[in-house]
Amino acid sequence: MADDSRAADVGARYAQALFELAKDTGQATAVEADLKSLKTMCAESADLRALLASPAFSAEAKGAGLAAIAKAAGFSATTVKFLGLLAANRRPSALPAVIAVFERLAAEDRGAISAEVVTALPLTDAQSKSLAAALRAALGKDPEIETRVDPAILGGVKVRVGSRLYDASLKSRLNSLKFSLKRA
Repeated sequence: MADDSRAADVGARYAQALFELAKDTGQATAVEADLKSLKTMCAESADLRALLASPAFSAEAKGAGLAAIAKAAGFSATTVKFLGLLAANRRPSALPAVIAVFERLAAEDRGAISAEVVTALPLTDAQSKSLAAALRAALGKDPEIETRVDPAILGGVKVRVGSRLYDASLKSRLNSLKFSLKRA
């Protein structure tokens, strides 16, 4: 657990530095797009996740892998240099935390707020619009919604906005009921 916390702290510092650099150079939008692409790549590739997290790969190997990905994807020069710095400083495992914090900083800068929504089934367009309207009304800001499907929640929805989690999933309701029955 301490390692996750340390990676998040390191990721937050790197993300802050990258955001300030990208903003100063007018590259914030391009870097954000690059990081979103990289986030998708990480989610889809077990090999990339292993490369970033495994101590079996040297800093040079991680740097070469990230450089190849950045070149193939056509990332901006700022993103390419940042990924090289991250590898040289032996911090590629902090990349998911860097991406999460950078996205939050970029959203705040635009006056929006990031929200992660987890559902058991994919949302329809009407459900997505309704959820966005409800979040806009509750938060007072335009939400930038990232959706994820997790059948393990059985039904309902989980919404994470910043450090707050609104859990209206069927799984949490069943767990609550089970706990209540055990106490009775």
